[in-house]
Amino acid sequence: MKLGVYPGTFDPITNGHLDVIKRALKIFDELIVAVAVSSYKKSPIFTIEERLSFIKETTKELPNLKVEPFDGLLVKFVKQKNAVAIVRGLRAVSDYEFELQLAHANRRLFRDVETVFLMPSEEYSFLSSTIVKEIAYFGGSVKSLVPPVVEKALKQKFQR
Repeated sequence: MKLGVYPGTFDPITNGHLDVIKRALKIFDELIVAVAVSSYKKSPIFTIEERLSFIKETTKELPNLKVEPFDGLLVKFVKQKNAVAIVRGLRAVSDYEFELQLAHANRRLFRDVETVFLMPSEEYSFLSSTIVKEIAYFGGSVKSLVPPVVEKALKQKFQR
């Protein structure tokens, strides 16, 4: 059985993330969405419990999908789960250099893992959690960018 791991902070999950999840499930027998407990970049606006809940609620109809938290080095999690690949989304050329560096670093740490890059549908090629949070923060509509549960949570988080 081929297991893939799709890691990220998912703060919050977007329709672009969901698109990549659905694409990955066509390739792998099983997929784990691995939600980073913390990030070296900055503190998430949603708790790990909230992020896990959003993903579980919006993916409950997808077979062969698990949602789990992880903390620390991704390759340790991948090894522990006996996964064969790390799934990463590529939106634009600007993502490529960073993602290539990560893929090489992960391979250096764990030679047996591959990195699979998947592009989201064109309609989501610009989309990131950061963009979603900024739009929501300034009162813009994120209805077409995130699942309804996330839209509601963002409205509550950024009420003015």
